[in-house]
Amino acid sequence: MNIKQLIDASKKPELYAPATATMWDDPYIGARLLETHLSQATDLASRKEATITDTVNWILGQAPDKPLDILDLGCGPGLYCDKLARLGHRLTGVDISATSIKYARQAARKSGLKISYLNQNYLELDHDSRYDLIIMIFCDFGVLTPSQQNRLLAKVHRALVPGGVFVFDVMNEGVLATLPDPQWEASDKGFWRDRPYLALSRSFCYEEQGVCLSQHIVADESGSVDSYRFWTHTFSHETLHRLLWARGFRNISCHDGLLPDSDAHRSRDVTFCVARR
Repeated sequence: MNIKQLIDASKKPELYAPATATMWDDPYIGARLLETHLSQATDLASRKEATITDTVNWILGQAPDKPLDILDLGCGPGLYCDKLARLGHRLTGVDISATSIKYARQAARKSGLKISYLNQNYLELDHDSRYDLIIMIFCDFGVLTPSQQNRLLAKVHRALVPGGVFVFDVMNEGVLATLPDPQWEASDKGFWRDRPYLALSRSFCYEEQGVCLSQHIVADESGSVDSYRFWTHTFSHETLHRLLWARGFRNISCHDGLLPDSDAHRSRDVTFCVARR
Protein backbone atom coordinates (compact mmCIF):
# COMPACT_ATOMS: atom_id res chain seq x y z
CA MET A 1 0.00 0.00 0.00
CA ASN A 2 1.36 3.41 -1.00
CA ILE A 3 0.85 5.56 2.12
CA LYS A 4 1.72 8.82 0.33
CA GLN A 5 -0.91 8.06 -2.32
CA LEU A 6 -3.43 7.39 0.45
CA ILE A 7 -2.63 10.68 2.19
CA ASP A 8 -2.89 12.69 -1.05
CA ALA A 9 -6.17 11.04 -2.00
CA SER A 10 -7.66 11.88 1.41
CA LYS A 11 -7.15 15.64 1.07
CA LYS A 12 -9.98 18.06 0.30
CA PRO A 13 -10.37 18.12 -3.50
CA GLU A 14 -11.29 21.02 -5.71
CA LEU A 15 -15.00 21.53 -6.13
CA TYR A 16 -16.46 18.91 -8.52
CA ALA A 17 -13.11 17.15 -8.96
CA PRO A 18 -14.07 13.71 -10.35
CA ALA A 19 -13.66 10.54 -8.33
CA THR A 20 -11.66 7.61 -9.63
CA ALA A 21 -14.51 5.11 -9.16
CA THR A 22 -18.31 4.92 -8.93
CA MET A 23 -20.63 2.57 -7.07
CA TRP A 24 -23.21 2.19 -9.82
CA ASP A 25 -21.13 0.10 -12.22
CA ASP A 26 -19.56 -2.17 -9.57
CA PRO A 27 -21.60 -5.42 -9.21
CA TYR A 28 -20.26 -6.18 -5.72
CA ILE A 29 -20.94 -2.72 -4.29
CA GLY A 30 -24.25 -2.64 -6.14
CA ALA A 31 -25.37 -5.77 -4.29
CA ARG A 32 -24.33 -4.27 -0.93
CA LEU A 33 -26.13 -1.04 -1.81
CA LEU A 34 -29.29 -2.99 -2.62
CA GLU A 35 -29.12 -4.62 0.82
CA THR A 36 -28.90 -1.16 2.36
CA HIS A 37 -31.88 0.06 0.29
CA LEU A 38 -34.00 -2.81 1.60
CA SER A 39 -32.85 -2.67 5.22
CA GLN A 40 -35.34 -1.44 7.81
CA ALA A 41 -32.50 -0.76 10.24
CA THR A 42 -31.16 2.35 8.47
CA ASP A 43 -32.16 5.26 6.23
CA LEU A 44 -28.77 5.52 4.54
CA ALA A 45 -29.87 4.40 1.04
CA SER A 46 -33.69 4.45 1.19
CA ARG A 47 -36.02 5.61 3.90
CA LYS A 48 -37.83 3.11 6.10
CA GLU A 49 -41.13 1.66 4.88
CA ALA A 50 -43.34 3.70 7.24
CA THR A 51 -41.68 6.92 6.09
CA ILE A 52 -42.05 5.92 2.43
CA THR A 53 -45.77 5.25 2.97
CA ASP A 54 -46.28 8.65 4.60
CA THR A 55 -44.28 10.36 1.85
CA VAL A 56 -46.29 8.65 -0.91
CA ASN A 57 -49.54 9.78 0.70
CA TRP A 58 -48.25 13.35 1.01
CA ILE A 59 -47.04 13.40 -2.60
CA LEU A 60 -50.40 12.19 -3.90
CA GLY A 61 -52.03 15.02 -1.96
CA GLN A 62 -50.14 17.46 -4.21
CA ALA A 63 -51.47 15.90 -7.44
CA PRO A 64 -54.92 15.49 -9.03
CA ASP A 65 -57.13 12.86 -7.39
CA LYS A 66 -57.27 10.42 -10.32
CA PRO A 67 -55.21 7.54 -11.75
CA LEU A 68 -51.93 9.15 -12.72
CA ASP A 69 -49.08 8.48 -15.12
CA ILE A 70 -46.06 8.79 -12.81
CA LEU A 71 -42.32 8.86 -13.49
CA ASP A 72 -39.92 8.06 -10.61
CA LEU A 73 -36.42 9.41 -11.29
CA GLY A 74 -33.72 7.50 -9.41
CA CYS A 75 -36.23 4.83 -8.42
CA GLY A 76 -33.66 2.43 -6.92
CA PRO A 77 -35.25 -0.96 -6.17
CA GLY A 78 -38.75 0.43 -6.81
CA LEU A 79 -39.98 1.02 -3.26
CA TYR A 80 -42.06 4.09 -4.17
CA CYS A 81 -43.15 2.68 -7.53
CA ASP A 82 -44.48 -0.43 -5.79
CA LYS A 83 -46.66 1.53 -3.37
CA LEU A 84 -47.94 3.92 -6.03
CA ALA A 85 -48.77 1.09 -8.46
CA ARG A 86 -50.74 -0.72 -5.75
CA LEU A 87 -52.87 2.43 -5.45
CA GLY A 88 -53.87 2.19 -9.11
CA HIS A 89 -51.36 4.51 -10.76
CA ARG A 90 -49.32 3.80 -13.89
CA LEU A 91 -45.60 3.82 -13.08
CA THR A 92 -42.31 4.22 -14.91
CA GLY A 93 -39.12 3.98 -12.84
CA VAL A 94 -35.64 4.99 -14.00
CA ASP A 95 -32.33 4.19 -12.32
CA ILE A 96 -28.70 3.92 -13.39
CA SER A 97 -28.05 0.87 -11.18
CA ALA A 98 -28.55 -2.40 -13.07
CA THR A 99 -28.68 -4.27 -9.75
CA SER A 100 -31.53 -2.13 -8.41
CA ILE A 101 -33.51 -2.28 -11.66
CA LYS A 102 -33.14 -6.07 -11.82
CA TYR A 103 -34.53 -6.37 -8.30
CA ALA A 104 -37.37 -3.92 -9.05
CA ARG A 105 -38.43 -5.83 -12.16
CA GLN A 106 -38.41 -9.15 -10.32
CA ALA A 107 -40.42 -7.68 -7.42
CA ALA A 108 -43.00 -6.21 -9.81
CA ARG A 109 -43.44 -9.53 -11.64
CA LYS A 110 -43.76 -11.40 -8.35
CA SER A 111 -46.46 -8.96 -7.18
CA GLY A 112 -48.27 -8.87 -10.52
CA LEU A 113 -47.69 -5.14 -10.92
CA LYS A 114 -47.34 -3.58 -14.36
CA ILE A 115 -44.45 -1.18 -13.80
CA SER A 116 -42.05 -0.13 -16.54
CA TYR A 117 -38.46 0.01 -15.31
CA LEU A 118 -35.66 1.61 -17.35
CA ASN A 119 -31.98 1.05 -16.58
CA GLN A 120 -30.48 4.32 -17.73
CA ASN A 121 -29.21 7.72 -16.66
CA TYR A 122 -32.22 9.96 -16.15
CA LEU A 123 -30.28 12.85 -17.65
CA GLU A 124 -30.64 11.03 -20.98
CA LEU A 125 -34.44 10.79 -20.85
CA ASP A 126 -36.34 12.20 -23.80
CA HIS A 127 -40.06 12.09 -23.00
CA ASP A 128 -42.60 14.65 -24.19
CA SER A 129 -45.85 15.59 -22.37
CA ARG A 130 -46.28 12.10 -20.94
CA TYR A 131 -46.59 12.29 -17.13
CA ASP A 132 -49.06 13.79 -14.68
CA LEU A 133 -46.55 13.49 -11.84
CA ILE A 134 -42.75 13.18 -11.72
CA ILE A 135 -41.00 12.42 -8.45
CA MET A 136 -37.34 12.48 -7.46
CA ILE A 137 -36.87 11.37 -3.87
CA PHE A 138 -33.93 10.94 -1.46
CA CYS A 139 -32.28 14.24 -2.37
CA ASP A 140 -31.03 13.03 -5.77
CA PHE A 141 -31.51 16.47 -7.29
CA GLY A 142 -28.82 17.95 -5.05
CA VAL A 143 -26.26 15.39 -6.22
CA LEU A 144 -26.26 16.98 -9.68
CA THR A 145 -23.95 19.82 -10.68
CA PRO A 146 -25.65 23.15 -11.48
CA SER A 147 -25.50 22.50 -15.24
CA GLN A 148 -26.98 19.02 -14.73
CA GLN A 149 -29.74 20.48 -12.54
CA ASN A 150 -30.77 22.86 -15.30
CA ARG A 151 -30.59 20.08 -17.87
CA LEU A 152 -32.80 17.84 -15.74
CA LEU A 153 -35.36 20.57 -15.04
CA ALA A 154 -35.72 21.20 -18.77
CA LYS A 155 -36.32 17.49 -19.37
CA VAL A 156 -38.80 17.22 -16.50
CA HIS A 157 -40.73 20.28 -17.69
CA ARG A 158 -40.94 18.80 -21.18
CA ALA A 159 -41.97 15.35 -19.89
CA LEU A 160 -44.88 16.68 -17.81
CA VAL A 161 -48.31 17.24 -19.28
CA PRO A 162 -49.59 20.84 -18.96
CA GLY A 163 -50.48 21.28 -15.30
CA GLY A 164 -48.36 18.26 -14.35
CA VAL A 165 -46.57 18.21 -10.99
CA PHE A 166 -42.89 17.76 -10.11
CA VAL A 167 -42.13 16.75 -6.49
CA PHE A 168 -38.59 16.37 -5.21
CA ASP A 169 -36.60 16.77 -2.02
CA VAL A 170 -33.25 18.43 -1.28
CA MET A 171 -30.98 19.15 1.64
CA ASN A 172 -31.28 22.72 2.87
CA GLU A 173 -28.51 24.90 4.28
CA GLY A 174 -28.86 23.55 7.82
CA VAL A 175 -26.94 20.40 6.88
CA LEU A 176 -23.73 22.38 6.32
CA ALA A 177 -23.36 22.79 10.09
CA THR A 178 -23.80 19.09 10.87
CA LEU A 179 -21.14 17.27 8.84
CA PRO A 180 -20.09 13.93 10.37
CA ASP A 181 -16.67 13.33 11.90
CA PRO A 182 -14.01 11.52 9.83
CA GLN A 183 -14.20 7.72 10.04
CA TRP A 184 -11.99 4.81 9.09
CA GLU A 185 -12.73 1.13 8.55
CA ALA A 186 -10.37 -1.84 8.24
CA SER A 187 -12.20 -4.98 7.21
CA ASP A 188 -11.56 -8.46 5.84
CA LYS A 189 -14.74 -8.03 3.75
CA GLY A 190 -17.46 -5.42 3.82
CA PHE A 191 -19.45 -2.84 1.89
CA TRP A 192 -16.63 -1.67 -0.37
CA ARG A 193 -14.80 -4.90 -1.22
CA ASP A 194 -15.10 -8.71 -1.03
CA ARG A 195 -11.47 -8.81 0.17
CA PRO A 196 -9.44 -7.01 2.86
CA TYR A 197 -9.52 -3.21 2.55
CA LEU A 198 -9.03 0.06 4.37
CA ALA A 199 -11.61 2.83 3.93
CA LEU A 200 -11.13 6.45 5.00
CA SER A 201 -14.32 8.53 4.99
CA ARG A 202 -14.54 12.27 5.48
CA SER A 203 -16.94 15.09 4.66
CA PHE A 204 -15.91 18.51 3.41
CA CYS A 205 -17.86 21.78 3.26
CA TYR A 206 -17.68 24.29 0.40
CA GLU A 207 -19.64 26.93 2.25
CA GLU A 208 -19.48 29.70 -0.35
CA GLN A 209 -21.10 27.41 -2.94
CA GLY A 210 -23.46 25.72 -0.44
CA VAL A 211 -22.01 22.30 -1.25
CA CYS A 212 -20.85 19.42 0.92
CA LEU A 213 -18.85 16.39 -0.16
CA SER A 214 -18.88 12.88 1.30
CA GLN A 215 -15.57 11.33 0.23
CA HIS A 216 -14.53 7.70 0.69
CA ILE A 217 -10.98 6.55 -0.05
CA VAL A 218 -10.68 2.76 -0.37
CA ALA A 219 -7.33 0.92 -0.53
CA ASP A 220 -6.75 -2.83 -0.75
CA GLU A 221 -3.91 -5.33 -0.99
CA SER A 222 -3.69 -5.00 -4.76
CA GLY A 223 -2.21 -1.54 -4.21
CA SER A 224 -5.19 0.31 -5.71
CA VAL A 225 -6.46 3.46 -4.03
CA ASP A 226 -9.93 4.44 -5.23
CA SER A 227 -11.94 7.57 -4.41
CA TYR A 228 -15.73 7.70 -4.27
CA ARG A 229 -17.23 11.20 -4.10
CA PHE A 230 -20.83 12.20 -3.42
CA TRP A 231 -21.53 15.89 -3.87
CA THR A 232 -24.61 17.40 -2.23
CA HIS A 233 -25.91 20.89 -3.01
CA THR A 234 -27.98 22.67 -0.43
CA PHE A 235 -30.86 25.00 -1.24
CA SER A 236 -32.89 27.74 0.39
CA HIS A 237 -36.57 28.18 -0.46
CA GLU A 238 -35.68 31.31 -2.40
CA THR A 239 -33.00 29.54 -4.45
CA LEU A 240 -35.38 26.73 -5.36
CA HIS A 241 -38.05 29.20 -6.40
CA ARG A 242 -35.67 31.14 -8.67
CA LEU A 243 -34.26 27.95 -10.20
CA LEU A 244 -37.66 26.46 -11.01
CA TRP A 245 -39.25 29.71 -12.16
CA ALA A 246 -36.42 30.25 -14.65
CA ARG A 247 -37.21 26.83 -16.18
CA GLY A 248 -40.90 27.59 -16.66
CA PHE A 249 -42.38 26.02 -13.52
CA ARG A 250 -45.14 27.78 -11.62
CA ASN A 251 -47.13 27.36 -8.37
CA ILE A 252 -43.89 26.55 -6.57
CA SER A 253 -43.99 25.69 -2.87
CA CYS A 254 -41.42 24.41 -0.35
CA HIS A 255 -42.08 22.29 2.73
CA ASP A 256 -39.77 21.49 5.64
CA GLY A 257 -40.13 19.01 8.48
CA LEU A 258 -42.12 16.33 6.62
CA LEU A 259 -39.77 13.49 7.58
CA PRO A 260 -38.86 12.07 10.98
CA ASP A 261 -35.33 12.45 12.29
CA SER A 262 -33.12 9.54 11.19
CA ASP A 263 -29.55 8.32 11.02
CA ALA A 264 -29.28 9.90 7.55
CA HIS A 265 -30.64 13.38 8.29
CA ARG A 266 -32.45 15.68 10.69
CA SER A 267 -36.06 16.37 9.79
CA ARG A 268 -35.50 20.12 9.52
CA ASP A 269 -32.61 19.70 7.08
CA VAL A 270 -34.76 18.20 4.28
CA THR A 271 -36.97 20.40 2.09
CA PHE A 272 -39.65 19.03 -0.23
CA CYS A 273 -40.46 21.13 -3.28
CA VAL A 274 -43.61 21.06 -5.41
CA ALA A 275 -43.77 22.76 -8.81
CA ARG A 276 -46.20 22.66 -11.72
CA ARG A 277 -45.75 22.97 -15.44
